[in-house]
Amino acid sequence: MLTREVLQELIQVIGIENVLTEKEDLLTYAYDATAAMKHCMPEVVVTPLSTEHVAEIVKIAARHKVPIYPRGAGTNLSGGTIPIEGGIVLSMLNLNKILEVDQDNLTATVQPGVIIQALNDEVVKHGLLYPPDPGTITTATMGGSVSECSGGLRGLKYGVTKHYIMGLQIVLANGEVIRWGGKTVKNVTGYDLVALYTGAEGTLGIITEIIVKLIPAPEARKSIMAVFDDVDKAGNAIAAIIRNKIIPATLEIMDNVTIQTVENFVHAGLPMNAEAILLCEVDGYKEVVEREAVLVERVLKEEGAVEVKIAKNDQERDLLWLARRSALPALAQKRPTTVLEDATVPRSKIPDMLKAIRRIATKHNLQIATFGHAGDGNLHPTILTDVRDEEEMKRVHLAVEEIFETAIALGGTLSGEHGIGIAKMKFLDWEFGEAGVAALRSIKEALDPNYIMNPGKIVRRD
Repeated sequence: MLTREVLQELIQVIGIENVLTEKEDLLTYAYDATAAMKHCMPEVVVTPLSTEHVAEIVKIAARHKVPIYPRGAGTNLSGGTIPIEGGIVLSMLNLNKILEVDQDNLTATVQPGVIIQALNDEVVKHGLLYPPDPGTITTATMGGSVSECSGGLRGLKYGVTKHYIMGLQIVLANGEVIRWGGKTVKNVTGYDLVALYTGAEGTLGIITEIIVKLIPAPEARKSIMAVFDDVDKAGNAIAAIIRNKIIPATLEIMDNVTIQTVENFVHAGLPMNAEAILLCEVDGYKEVVEREAVLVERVLKEEGAVEVKIAKNDQERDLLWLARRSALPALAQKRPTTVLEDATVPRSKIPDMLKAIRRIATKHNLQIATFGHAGDGNLHPTILTDVRDEEEMKRVHLAVEEIFETAIALGGTLSGEHGIGIAKMKFLDWEFGEAGVAALRSIKEALDPNYIMNPGKIVRRD
């Protein structure tokens, strides 16, 4: 319970204008983008303006043992920012400055509230690129993206967030501030806390500054759409492209339910009768792009594509990728509740996973649309349902469990990019075993012994 004393201390540190206590204001922070999750009201929302503010707020929380929940834009999909024990929500949106773009070292230094698209809009002026690109790139913050280790459409060729984080400034659970990593290409000094805090979901401390690696922007790119009359053929084509040693920047899949819904939403010219489409983009030097585009087209046709279309210009290209990025908001219009999952398997197992999802949908009498980053094995089976239908939701939960069981049996993982949060905690021992979960808990207790940092996420008290 947040006492008046704690509230007054918070106001004294950051000013009453940066403290929200009205119920109408708090409701906004009671949930995130995760469907079918219980809403939990925080007791107060604070908006720090500096690392010093964050440190003082954490010291207050530590002194009074009050839970504290760091939050960016709230676009995460695992219940990771829901304040399940009340306490303090720490909104990082006002820490939103791009502090430096260093062209000599190919790095940028940003605060956690910077929107990912805003960073790329700035670095592109210098011919550079920050590759991680989650579907919510225009709204998601850098701090949230680092905390969740988000992926995105370019993960196949360029990797995910953790591959681009070089240094962090962190406020520990006792309010002390540390810096780890930096601009050096090589750094093996001590334990790799940068890697530990990337993907820690705010459970070990609060990130207040981020140094990221940038790369030269590719000079050319080509986008290709392949149409299939059979989902299995599309799955086999994904494996065939990689087997031919072509690594596209992006290789995405959409099944028929997704295609129809998205086309009605954005009118991108998608083939409504296709059982599946693959969207592929190759990028790099012009000569390489031309050669790889020809090879991709050939492989797609050999694997049974009934049509292969190469975007003629940037307008056609942008429309294709708008269609892919619109998959989730479009599907959300079909039913009141959209349960988006994050099944990830070795990419050679994509055909098996696609078959399993169809089988699970039939078994539990559910409508499951599937899209995702097929080239890196990260699928998003999306269950269209209604949280008010208790009987159907029971089937949804059974289907979700079976999806995760299947992914792990195929050598996959519980999450490729959405994180664990609340949604997947109970499945962790399936992947790590009891000893593995105990190891996670040991790390948590070493760095946050009082469980005040985003409690109830990833691991709970034993």
